[in-house]
Amino acid sequence: MPDVMGGPINRRDLGVRFLQLAAFLALPSAAAAAVDKGQFDVVVRRNVMVVMRDGVRLATDIYLPAHGAEPAAGRFPVILERTPYGKSQDGVRHASAAIANMLASHGYVVVHQDCRGRGGSEGEYVKYLSDGADGYDCCAWLIAQPWCNGKIGAQGLSYGAHTVGALASANAPGVSALFIDSGGFSNAYQGGIRQGGAFELKQATWAYNAAFEAPEIRDDPAKTAALKAVDIRDWFARMPWSRGHSPLSLVPEYEDYVFDQWEAGDFNGFWKQLGIYAEGFYDQFSDAPMTWMSSWFDPYPRTATDNYIALSKAKRGPVRLILGPWTHGDNNKTFAGDVDFGPGSTLFGNLAPDLTTMRKRWFDRYLKGEANGVDKEPKVRIFVMGGGSGAKNAEGRMDHGGQWRAEADWPLPAARNAMFHLHGDGTLSEAAPAKGAKARAFKYDPKHPVPTIGGTVTSGKPVMVGGAFDQREGPDFFGSRAPYRPLAERPDVLVFQTPALDDDMEITGPIEADLWIASDCPDTDFTIKLIDVYPPNEDYPEGFAMNLTDGILRCRYRDSWEAPSLMTPGKAYKIKIAAFPTSNLFKRGHRIRLDISSSNFPHFDLNPNTGDPEGKWTKSRVATNKVFVDAARASSVTLPIIRRV
Repeated sequence: MPDVMGGPINRRDLGVRFLQLAAFLALPSAAAAAVDKGQFDVVVRRNVMVVMRDGVRLATDIYLPAHGAEPAAGRFPVILERTPYGKSQDGVRHASAAIANMLASHGYVVVHQDCRGRGGSEGEYVKYLSDGADGYDCCAWLIAQPWCNGKIGAQGLSYGAHTVGALASANAPGVSALFIDSGGFSNAYQGGIRQGGAFELKQATWAYNAAFEAPEIRDDPAKTAALKAVDIRDWFARMPWSRGHSPLSLVPEYEDYVFDQWEAGDFNGFWKQLGIYAEGFYDQFSDAPMTWMSSWFDPYPRTATDNYIALSKAKRGPVRLILGPWTHGDNNKTFAGDVDFGPGSTLFGNLAPDLTTMRKRWFDRYLKGEANGVDKEPKVRIFVMGGGSGAKNAEGRMDHGGQWRAEADWPLPAARNAMFHLHGDGTLSEAAPAKGAKARAFKYDPKHPVPTIGGTVTSGKPVMVGGAFDQREGPDFFGSRAPYRPLAERPDVLVFQTPALDDDMEITGPIEADLWIASDCPDTDFTIKLIDVYPPNEDYPEGFAMNLTDGILRCRYRDSWEAPSLMTPGKAYKIKIAAFPTSNLFKRGHRIRLDISSSNFPHFDLNPNTGDPEGKWTKSRVATNKVFVDAARASSVTLPIIRRV
């Protein structure tokens, strides 16, 4: 099995290596040397135990500006990061320390803290839900220290970003600047844990890999060996699971929080808690300058754009948005999956020499008041994918190309929302559908779902990966079967596509489909996927169907997230499916394609088609699902088209 960090890896060691990678990604940047050492020396106080309101103590490392071996006199702004991956995780400690030392040498107190129940911190670990209160208490402690000037900059990537969003939602004291990268839930019910009513199974793979650092596993060699022996791919092949019968059963604390998320299907009070629902806390959200950063193949572009839209209207401090073409946290790479976007696609190659520099400039401006020009930079910067040759590059990836562009706002003011109708012959066009056109039908079998081929997936290894891929089954994609044909040839995938385009067309923004559907079951799912279809060329004689974004809806939630209702078999319903935002230039000769099905597994959990409670079903049935395409029940997808003069 290939290792994401390079080189071969044994499956039994995956959990440890996953944590090392996750901790590395949580760092501001490995390129700390890009910023010169400042005027101060640095002294470090390790494992200071900071007491929370309930008496639990959290392990905290503090990097202080110094003269020689003594802390420098005076008060300094603080840069805070909180992590569940171990602030001193083996293999990444030196990189983390190098960055912290560099920032401290420039007159910041840098604070790294282990989240509750992780690393050296006390307490019970419950994913996400303690980070609001703990982040607030940490900030209250920081501003009371004699070396703090009362200003705190909070930063983080992935889970670290969630901790920043949580403490900002709590309006933690002293927070004066934020840099939130690939996380910081706007509403975890609609992105990050669930989406469209379905459960994101990355929560299970993350929990399995992270469980190796749970104290009861980490400190018990026999339990460590037992967890390593779990074949998680085999578990995914034999759904359903239950509490006590899952790949997490050796770590009940982790199994419980995963099933708590899985079984909470309705949008109830569980989803409106501090830490996973910034939308409910916008009024009190820290009024501080903030940057939201994500990418098209990250699980959090909707999080970033939703938070940007709401907070840029509600707050005085400047709010910025950056959206790149990468997978989760991979902003130093030019590719996502099997698609390359060119040497100019990295964050570092265009917007900053490295992420550490970008963050430091943000904090220099808003924590120290330096006139470095950050406040004059564009509000929105996006990477528009597309425009490449379509040939295979030296690394074996398809050259899709793209370019960075500054924008005045999000959604783009220049966008024209165009309604493309689904037609009975498989055409996708702005023309109205014909009267009496026959519905398109397919059978969805939960025992043979459509496999996940990339997309907005993270933390899914060894079961699934994110990114852009030719949409065809293959041995590297879980659930695929020989002879590994294109997904478009599956009988449970409906394909609608435009004719070959006469001119280039840019689509940038959120994607929504309005479908008229019916099923012979009381509940089922419908999925959409937007695809850029390349014509055949020498390197790809069958063409290349590149996934851009996708969405899902569990039909019991078609009218209400709070009050689901089952369907009457055979009755027609109108549903709306939201996909994450994207930005892509469809070149002349390409086709715009929309695929419709009822599964995308293992990205999302399976719908058994029975109407049984979420996360508790034991039996499944095959559903015959229909999509109506006639004039009276017109189905369509709305595409935000950007026309440039």
